[in-house]
Amino acid sequence: MASVSWMAVMLLLITCRESMHCDGLTVDPPDDLVISDLGHFGRLQISWSPPASQINETECSHLYQLEYFNSYTDSWSAIRTFKRTYTAQFDLMKDVRVRVYTLLRGPCTNDTLIKSSSYTEVVQKPPSTGVGTPVQDFVCVYHNMKYVECNWGRSPKLPANSQQHLYFWHKELEQAEECPTYVKTGETRSGCNFTESSLPEFTDVNFCVNGSSQEGPLKPAFVSLQIQNQVKPGTTEKLDLRTDPDAQLDLRWNGPAGKIPAHCLEWEVEHNQEGPDGKMTSQQILTNQKSLKLPSIHDTQRNCFRVRSKLSKYCANKGFWSEWSPQTCQPEKREVASNPWDIVPVYVYIAFAILAILVLSLCVGAVLKVRSLRDVKKPDALLANLFARSSVVTVTDA
Repeated sequence: MASVSWMAVMLLLITCRESMHCDGLTVDPPDDLVISDLGHFGRLQISWSPPASQINETECSHLYQLEYFNSYTDSWSAIRTFKRTYTAQFDLMKDVRVRVYTLLRGPCTNDTLIKSSSYTEVVQKPPSTGVGTPVQDFVCVYHNMKYVECNWGRSPKLPANSQQHLYFWHKELEQAEECPTYVKTGETRSGCNFTESSLPEFTDVNFCVNGSSQEGPLKPAFVSLQIQNQVKPGTTEKLDLRTDPDAQLDLRWNGPAGKIPAHCLEWEVEHNQEGPDGKMTSQQILTNQKSLKLPSIHDTQRNCFRVRSKLSKYCANKGFWSEWSPQTCQPEKREVASNPWDIVPVYVYIAFAILAILVLSLCVGAVLKVRSLRDVKKPDALLANLFARSSVVTVTDA
């Protein structure tokens, strides 16, 4: 029972150290908590004032504990600072939630840190004005770490006559800038190419896609990302496939040209096997090396390979797979000898058909002509017989 009482006293002392002084001194939360949007698409400035009850307190220093909800990690972040302003990154498509406490320490508290039992809080809702719905499927790709291209899908609820705009900001810019080169699908803007405008790595780049229409401004969309997490490596152009003396397959390849460090790439090898019966089997192999050896193979099997790469988790939080390399096989596909008649051009067949029709027509014409001549000769013979008989009768009468 005594141990339980002692633990209760300890908990009371701990609570006292961070809530109020044991002699009854209390601390109020800060006043005038304000969230300011400086037009940086999610980089917001938070400011507050000391509590009015402690303005004249000079014996103790004021410390503040700021807490804000990080919607990117879905968790609360907290910092302690002597300043009365702080800047943090927020997702403007979601609620912005901020709260701040006052902490006091010094002679007035016997050097005990006292924390206000309550806090000042501000909750800022996302924008609800605008026509239609925000853009869909916004994706930025850092192609082989050479240039960035962002693309988005057009919402079917947008007015037909609307025009969309992309703006971006990062800490190296004094103010937001518009897309340098738009990508168009027909007459519609569907992306932005940053070929001529480099974006910094390892820093937040904030994007806003908004627009206008005859019905009014479009609903904006806000996205924040770091481009080193958006890398899509270049395609591996050539694979070298050989058979070792011990009948093992030895596959080798080179990484894509560019500034991607070789140790940052991981590889996926797709191995397809075709048996003598034509049946296909496939397997995917992950490796950090630019070579692969497979155990002994059967002469009756045909083996084909292709590879692709992406940045490993040790170099980036995420990324995109490259396109597949051209496929290489061993043995190469044997071409079946084709029938020479299969490659005869179509017009040759047409010529033969026309010639056959002409010959047939001539034959039919000749047959008909012969028959007509026979029919003409028969009446001539009858007339000759009649004339001959008439001559005989006349001579007898004389």
